Amino acid sequence: MAIKVSEIFHSVQGEGQWAGTPSTFVRLSGCNLRCVWCDTPYASWNPEGEIMELDDIFASAKHRHVVLTGGEPMLFTESVTLSERWRKDNRIITIETAGTIFQDIHCDLMSISPKLSNSTPTSDAKWSKTHEERRWNPEVINKLTKNYPYQLKFVIGPEVTKDINEVEALLSQLEDINPEQVFLMPEGRDSSSLWSRAKELIPACMSHGWRIAPRLQIDLFGDTKGT
Repeated sequence: MAIKVSEIFHSVQGEGQWAGTPSTFVRLSGCNLRCVWCDTPYASWNPEGEIMELDDIFASAKHRHVVLTGGEPMLFTESVTLSERWRKDNRIITIETAGTIFQDIHCDLMSISPKLSNSTPTSDAKWSKTHEERRWNPEVINKLTKNYPYQLKFVIGPEVTKDINEVEALLSQLEDINPEQVFLMPEGRDSSSLWSRAKELIPACMSHGWRIAPRLQIDLFGDTKGT
């Protein structure tokens, strides 16, 4: 079996509850969404990479924590095979997903990033419609949160109040969500803009019991591949 891989790299987790943890990242190439602010267009808008055998991908894991990301790893049945093999190898597996597709897959953390309306590419008519139809699937997210340990990460753009109101509306459609597993993550490509926006998220987190998710990889390495 083989699949297109955008990149494999070894770094510290930059986001969410395991931020700072040494991890192997396997980024599969291909996505069913087209977020306008996507920071990995080489795995979504313009999927790049090489076809790799699953044996070689499996063997690439140098750390106990393995992050299967994309693009959208839940698009591919090969993700199920990889996760099961890593489970048997005693790895701790995070799946990074937008929460639009369900597969029966092994993971220790389902890291779900539902997309707000700020993600819709309005300048691309075809993808604007397709993306908007796909980006929010509460039925899938409810199934994921019921079946796996999870975190929910929402990207908050410049219109902070609007985006937070949207987060509240979307969460009201989900069942039994632990607010401590909800992360607000500022959108941005450099540390100064990220931290400036992060400060604006404090009142919402304080009032709802949510958490702020820094993007440690930007602070440490900048907006670059392989981090």
